Amino acid sequence: MVKFSREYEASIIPEWKAAFVDYKCLKKLIKRIKIGRRDAGHHLPPPTSLVCKESGSSGYGFSVLDPVRALATRFAAKPALAQAHAASPEEESSESDSGELVRSTDKHEREFLEKADEELEKVNKFYASQEAELLARGEALTEQLRILADVKRILADHAASYRRVRGRLSRAASEPPSHSPSVNGSSGRHLLSGLASPQSMSADGSVEAQQARVAEGAAVAEEVMAALERNGVSFVGGGLAKAKKDGSGKLLMGRGALLQLPATVRIDIPPTSPGRAALKVWEELVNVLRKDGADPAAAFVHRKKVQHAEKNIRDAFMALYRGLELLKKFSSLNVKAFTKILKKFVKVSEQQRGTDLFSEKVKRSPFSSSDKVLQLADEVEYVFLRHFAGNDRKVAMKYLKPQQPRNTHMITFLVGLFTGTFVSLFVIYAILAHVAGIFSSTGNTAYMEIVYHVFSVFALISLHVFLYGCNLFMWKSTRISHNFIFDFSSSTALTHRDAFLMSASIMCTVVAALVINLFLRNASATYANALPGALLLLSTGALFCPFNIFYRSTRYCFLRVMRNIVFSPFYKVLMADFFMADQLTSQIPLLRHMEFAACYFMAGTFQTHAYATCTNSQQYKHLAYVISFLPYYWRAMQCLRRYLEEGHDINQLANAGKYVSAMVAAAVRFKYAATQTPFWVCMVIISSSAATIYQLYWDFVMDWGLLNPKSKNLWLRDELVLKNKSIYYVSMMLNLALRLAWTQSVMKVRLGKVESRLLDFSLASLEIIRRGHWNFYRLENEHLNNAGKFRAVKTVPLPFRELETD
Repeated sequence: MVKFSREYEASIIPEWKAAFVDYKCLKKLIKRIKIGRRDAGHHLPPPTSLVCKESGSSGYGFSVLDPVRALATRFAAKPALAQAHAASPEEESSESDSGELVRSTDKHEREFLEKADEELEKVNKFYASQEAELLARGEALTEQLRILADVKRILADHAASYRRVRGRLSRAASEPPSHSPSVNGSSGRHLLSGLASPQSMSADGSVEAQQARVAEGAAVAEEVMAALERNGVSFVGGGLAKAKKDGSGKLLMGRGALLQLPATVRIDIPPTSPGRAALKVWEELVNVLRKDGADPAAAFVHRKKVQHAEKNIRDAFMALYRGLELLKKFSSLNVKAFTKILKKFVKVSEQQRGTDLFSEKVKRSPFSSSDKVLQLADEVEYVFLRHFAGNDRKVAMKYLKPQQPRNTHMITFLVGLFTGTFVSLFVIYAILAHVAGIFSSTGNTAYMEIVYHVFSVFALISLHVFLYGCNLFMWKSTRISHNFIFDFSSSTALTHRDAFLMSASIMCTVVAALVINLFLRNASATYANALPGALLLLSTGALFCPFNIFYRSTRYCFLRVMRNIVFSPFYKVLMADFFMADQLTSQIPLLRHMEFAACYFMAGTFQTHAYATCTNSQQYKHLAYVISFLPYYWRAMQCLRRYLEEGHDINQLANAGKYVSAMVAAAVRFKYAATQTPFWVCMVIISSSAATIYQLYWDFVMDWGLLNPKSKNLWLRDELVLKNKSIYYVSMMLNLALRLAWTQSVMKVRLGKVESRLLDFSLASLEIIRRGHWNFYRLENEHLNNAGKFRAVKTVPLPFRELETD
């Protein structure tokens, strides 16, 4: 049977760990009580009858070292009891909660009760703050949903009314054939599209039709503003200038008769993509350039925005429900922890009355007795079921309570199967290549170059995926909430077994293709070297496969993140985006290999085996420079985007400077490779050393949070996930050593072609190992900083808001 302490430590919410009951500390205090009573029993056996009588009612109770004082305080407690009975019921309850619980017969017991009381107050305070925050969020979401319902209803009504107006216009146009009314093109897109600008009005043929459109638009605009005002949204700096009527009751068609709609209320959709950013810029330009308030596009409320607003509100309800579930778990775990620790305390101290009083206090505490969270959770379920799930409870629970993937032994079996097959095929390939003399100095150079590049692409990918699996295993073992940090869905996110399976299957497929290729070459088969190209096409097809196989959610997430990186800084930068961009800075050799493979197979050189066709062309070399700079450029652009979005944080500019220094160092090394002169040797040493020092500082201080001189852990940080501190010092030294791999470029070591290729592959693998090692500490630091803010649920921005106006 698992001890409760282990179960409790494994069940607590990592981000709220500091707010939970310190069960381990209370357990140590109980152990101290037990040791103290045992040691005291050897010197002076306590009178058990006195302990049973006085443990719950006396002021000081029995003392092992001073039994006389215990008797004196027994009689001295009588006046205090009389005064307590004369006091008000509230004061009596307060004393029984504060004084009676803390007073004890022993110093260690008093320490336990004082500590338990402190822990109870801490839990209550945290629970109250989280409960108030969630209740306020629930009220805000209710208002947002009410506004959304009104806007959708008005939008539907207006679409029907607009169709009626358009029908009347078409009928009016059919009567006088010479006039053909023009309908405003923006009318179908905007919520307030019934209002027409003066230009569009002048283009219409019928004055009555124009009057009908103005009246219809004014009615819709009034309804929108009334709906928003009913939900607490006030309008500042504008109002409705209603259309005037003359003596005959007709609407006057003048500038003052048009609707003046203030642009203070909008559906605020964050510009996370280039399309949304362009739309936001366009809206601002229209707001600045419009000459009057007659343009209905000033409100910028159209169907697409309503859809985005509905999605944001749905995600906010899901996040709210997640927070409510976590708070319920927080309450139940703390209640269970107090119950268990009090049972241990009464068993050791034999203070039944004091324990019962404390148990009653726990039961009356807000975190144990409040039902507001339960009520709000039921309301959220009902609202989500009605508005976002079509009254289908199964669909609602799929979103609110996503099922965790089941762990099956099949994945473990497949990992072992593919790993064993890979090892066997690799041994077979090595023997066949050695017998055929492929990799000897007199072997086929063209074949070696083809195999080296294609094999390196898949080998480096497989190594990176394997290390990511190791990271997933370590994050899970140390309870680092990587899915929450990356904003991954727990139902579709990869596990470490999945990552190991992907790595093993990739290498098994690649080595099998290499063995088949070698057999075809020995048999003098035509187009034997086309097999590596077919392997690249197969892997590309598997990556873009639209069917729900081969981890489709993970593949599409990878493609979406890569799109965000390539088009930086036009997309909003999320944690997964810049984390993946950091991985790409360690995969520059992989990008170079992909460049050669694409050049070799796309240029048709597999027919002539002209290896120098790609490597000697100037376009190829220039493209190699660009590919080497691209990951650093993307990462620098992400830092600039975050600098603009996060309140001009100077750290983001400093981070961008780190990648610029890496680009400069890479450019100098490329120049040195072309002209190996003493001047460029010095430039390589200076630029690469400066970039390395910059990167090491950022690794240790900013990304890992280490090297804190004021930390209680020498030159580390106050909070550490790993218990063994020496691991952090070893990791820093290892990161330093692997960062200095560039020194190989200035060392003139004469090697053969095969040995030089092997050295390049080894250095590329070491850089990937360094990145996998860096990943764990980077996410550990992110997790600890996030946990300090007690943020366990993501905050979804609400769409409807009032813009500030002067």
